[in-house]
Amino acid sequence: MKLPRRPAAVIFDMDGLIFDTETLYQEAFLVAATAGGHDLPATVIQRTIGVPWARSRLMLLEHMGSNFPVDHYFTQVIGHFESLAATQLRLKPGVVELLDLLDRLAIPRCIATSSAHATVQSHLTVHRLTDRFHTVVGHGDYAASKPAPDPFLTAAKRLGVAPALCLALEDSHNGVRSASAAGMMTVMVPDLLGATPEIRSLCAGVVDDLHAVCALIQAASTSAIAG
Repeated sequence: MKLPRRPAAVIFDMDGLIFDTETLYQEAFLVAATAGGHDLPATVIQRTIGVPWARSRLMLLEHMGSNFPVDHYFTQVIGHFESLAATQLRLKPGVVELLDLLDRLAIPRCIATSSAHATVQSHLTVHRLTDRFHTVVGHGDYAASKPAPDPFLTAAKRLGVAPALCLALEDSHNGVRSASAAGMMTVMVPDLLGATPEIRSLCAGVVDDLHAVCALIQAASTSAIAG
């Protein structure tokens, strides 16, 4: 596969794409459920991947019933996640190499996430990446969350780049839907969820890791120079 054009900007999702956080969130969900004596199936927890907290809250209430102490449960989930992240927060393969390539090619980049800005900055600080992104679009910066296109459109506007010239990198289904709806070249790098036929139809491609994204951008840049 190849990109249709050299990207003028790259927009990253965060959880499950830059950081290996989705596995930590899944573990935190399970630990909090067990500690609270709640019978919460792993299949239900998996449905929260790439879904904002507000929507995840409704999903849990729908499954567990209106008496489920969802707010207390989420407080416990966050506490467990923060404990895990303090020692186990890892970068996904190829992150640093991709950022280095974008530096060499002078391609601006942004994070577009449903996470709070404080969480984003905390994660970036752990791995000394705070100065590697030109801007961050997080919770509160847009009217509608993924799968609506708002997060990616906001990111493109902040970077001053037309959406069609942006490359969006996502690991979740809702993220892919969001980026595609924004009119961006979209590449999925699956984490815990594989690409379905629907998701593949929305992507320029599906690759194994960010090293493969490096190769795509390098090839597109070389073609642009040659042309």
